[in-house]
Parts: sequence; structure tokens; C-alpha cells
Amino acid sequence: MAMNIEGAAAAALEKLKQGNRRFVDGQPRVSDLASEGRRLETASGQSPFAVILGCSDSRVPAEIVFDQGLGDLFVIRVAGNVVAPSQVGSVEFAVEMFGTALVVVLGHTLCGAIDATLEQLGRDSAMRSPNLAAIVDRVRPGIEPVLASRPALHGKALAAAAVRANVHASVNGLVAGSEVLTDAVNSGRVAIVGAEYDLETGCVEFFES
Repeated sequence: MAMNIEGAAAAALEKLKQGNRRFVDGQPRVSDLASEGRRLETASGQSPFAVILGCSDSRVPAEIVFDQGLGDLFVIRVAGNVVAPSQVGSVEFAVEMFGTALVVVLGHTLCGAIDATLEQLGRDSAMRSPNLAAIVDRVRPGIEPVLASRPALHGKALAAAAVRANVHASVNGLVAGSEVLTDAVNSGRVAIVGAEYDLETGCVEFFES
């Protein structure tokens, strides 16, 4: 899904990029943004400038990765950054209630949910946990085309391609699953983009088209 990112969404995207650069350079401001004064300032309300739908992985806390503080980000975390009705509703809530103009689906390298899905696709046995199977089943449609179109990929290369394919699938799933978000994107009020966090470098790469 390609879109022009401008206005409030472009400004929000730039804030995330700048914050990630501070994080990577070891010059974060997050301690100031989580101070007592900031806590009191945000106690009566919030106006997050971006929504982050990210993975539950303990190594990818959005506020730290983007060097943002209390009240800055509306964060939804679920294994594999998958899209289900509850995630769609949470994004709709932020867009409608707070006028948030940017939604980022944040995947990451070496994702366990992707590895589990690839492993499951390679064997016929059922998963022991139906709850874990539900996550795998939501990841599966996004990465099956990678397996079909690029059969030569294996190992780390396959996992890397699958991570990105899953992010793109979640971006498309947010719009496909919501008239609210479709209208917001079509009217230019909201931009929805994918991104990938590199666990080793700390850098976030945004997929702006």
C-alpha cells in the first residue's frame, strides 16, 4: 500500500526517526520524558502523536526504541505484531479519540513468532496450544506467499523476508479490517506504515510505501 505521508503524519514520523537516532547514538531523553513533572502533566489526559502496533518481544519496548515519554505513544503489543479485532479496535480508538495521525506496525529481526510459524509450516503436526496456534494462524497468510514465490530462500534469509512480509500483511490488515481506518487513510487524516527494528543495531527502518 503506497501513500503520501504529509502534514501531521509526516511530522510524527520525523519525531520517531529523530528519537530512534538518539537511542542509537546513546543520547536518549526518555528519563526527562518520564519525570514526575511529565507524569503529573499527563495524568489528566493524553494526546499521543503516534500509534505503535508492535511485537511483545521484551527487547523491543517502543518508548525506549523511539526515545519517547509518558503520553507520547499509544502502544499496542502482541506476539508477532499480528492484527486481530482487538488490535484493530485499539488503533481505531486512538485515531478517533485523540486524532492520532500516524500508525506504525513495528516488526523486528529474529522474531520468535515468525520462526514458530515457519517451523509449523514445515511440518504437519498440530501445535499443543490452541492459543499459540491462533497467533501462528494470523502470521501464516502473510508469509506463505514468500515461501511460494521464493523457494530458494532458507534459514536466516527466509526468516528476514518473512518478518517484512508479516509487517506488510499487518499494515494491509489494519486497513482491510476497518472502515474507520480506511476512511481516515483515504481522506489523508492518517498514514499507516510498516517498520522493522534491528535487534543488533537498534536502528528502525521505515517502509514508507
